[in-house]
Order: sequence, then structure tokens, then C-alpha cells
Amino acid sequence: MLAWLDPHRAGPGPRSIVAVAGERRTPTQTTGEVRYYLSSLPADAVAIAEAVRGHWGIENRRHWVLNLAFREDECRIRCGHAGENVAVPRHIALNLPRREQSLTVGLHAMRLARGWDETYLPNVIAA
Repeated sequence: MLAWLDPHRAGPGPRSIVAVAGERRTPTQTTGEVRYYLSSLPADAVAIAEAVRGHWGIENRRHWVLNLAFREDECRIRCGHAGENVAVPRHIALNLPRREQSLTVGLHAMRLARGWDETYLPNVIAA
């Protein structure tokens, strides 16, 4: 059906085109948007909805953690590639502590503990 999108059959092949209408409500306004996806899934609304929700669930959880731990939404870096350059160390600082398991507290508390205890940092890097 969609062979013209991948004429050389390089990948699994797109099997469906998906349009997802979304609505965001705040106390002051309601906005809507339509997002389009190419999918290798068959045209099954339930399977596609689960895949889309799963993707955005991961995105939202990651953004929430970055905003909570690093106050990313308050960052006003806008010049050139500076935003991407700052994002890389933030992601490293987000992922390294997850590998080291000696503290079972939230990321923000973990970062504070590392900042106060200089002997703890090598454990995180070596994990």
C-alpha cells in the first residue's frame, strides 16, 4: 500500500499513516494539534494508540525529571547550539546516578548528597 515511501525496501516498511488529534487544557485556554506518524504497525487503532502513548509517556517522564532536578524549564539559554551543549551534561548527570545503587533517594537528593560528599563521586563515575 505505501511502497512508494520505501521503494528500495531498506527497512521494515511503513504500513500505516497515523493522525493523532490532541488537546491541551489549562485554566485559561484550550489548544489542539494534530500529529502525524508513519508506522510499521498494521492499521490497528488500539496498537497504534498504545505505541503513541508509550512514546509520549517516556518523553513526558524524562522531561519531568529534567525539570524537577535541573529546573530545565527555567533555563533561558537560546543562543546557537548552547541549548544542546547544556543538555548533554544534564543527561549524563541524569543517567550516571541511576547506575549507582547505594542511595535509594530521588535524583535531586542524590545530587545534593554527591555535592556534599566528595568521596561519593568516584562511586558514581565508576558504577
